[in-house]
Amino acid sequence: MTENAFTFQTLHPDTIMDALFAQGIRVDSGLTPLNSYENRVYQFQDEDRRRFVVKFYRPQRWSADQIREEHQFAEALLSDEVPVAAPISFNGQTLLTHQGFYYAVFPSLGGRQFESDSLDQMEWVGRYLGRLHQTGRKTCFAFRPEIGVNEYLLEPRAVFENAALIPSGLKDAFLRATDTLIDEVMGQWHNRFTQLRLHGDCHAGNILWRDGPLFVDLDDARNGPAIQDLWMLLNGDKAEQRMQLEMIIEAYEEFSEFNTDELALIEPLRAMRQVYYLAWLIRRWGDPAFPRNFPWLTGEDYWHQQTMTFIEQVKVLREPPLQLTPMY
Repeated sequence: MTENAFTFQTLHPDTIMDALFAQGIRVDSGLTPLNSYENRVYQFQDEDRRRFVVKFYRPQRWSADQIREEHQFAEALLSDEVPVAAPISFNGQTLLTHQGFYYAVFPSLGGRQFESDSLDQMEWVGRYLGRLHQTGRKTCFAFRPEIGVNEYLLEPRAVFENAALIPSGLKDAFLRATDTLIDEVMGQWHNRFTQLRLHGDCHAGNILWRDGPLFVDLDDARNGPAIQDLWMLLNGDKAEQRMQLEMIIEAYEEFSEFNTDELALIEPLRAMRQVYYLAWLIRRWGDPAFPRNFPWLTGEDYWHQQTMTFIEQVKVLREPPLQLTPMY
């Protein structure tokens, strides 16, 4: 049995067209689906040849108050001249409803792919993340959750316990590896940081490049430590990651102070993301899009590999955390 097994089978093209027409938008092109498993997102062109993106939120995930907080954060960032994709307001409302769906319309903002191996672009991103967090520190989300061990470790552990997708012959070994990983993360997790509003899912795929970075998709915006929006940009071996991190933080601190205590949370956050991601796949298995796009999730090889991944992550967690080069 999966959690939140809602599907989008009642979201037909005519439903989308009607929702847009209700806001005075006449679609004059096809609806091109964009890559999103959690929500349904389409690009289109209106009769004036203007391009838009419409996003239908998955029911049962975020409340109206939580979605409005996402929109308000995007608007605050735009007001502070942080380049971000923000929803369009219709009669003073950015969160719209149609036939039980929450949806929002955005301008279609083109751009090149962010080059994660470009130190110059990474420096720009670090600078703009400092500005993004400068806005994020002004207040915290009141309705959205925070990044923490309960939602990212303990709740997923309960999902694994009851998951029929995990082969019975591998389940005990997988749960043991999960428990060891959870114990290691919880032993290293600390709260020596100031909560702030985050992008939440700041990886290379959520950054477009125009004359500089453009941040898209605030769907996972939450309260949490600043390092959450930095660590997913790192790639390569440890030496390369340390060089990247030093460059990002130096640029970041042009606008926001960085708490170096948060460096010790990089590997715990990485492990928490792995655990949460697996639980998310299980929870969404009732949506036909997931078996179609993740067929390997039913195979024994996949769950054996995930068990070994968790065991290896424990070893990484027991290594000294990434540190900045001392300055003399």
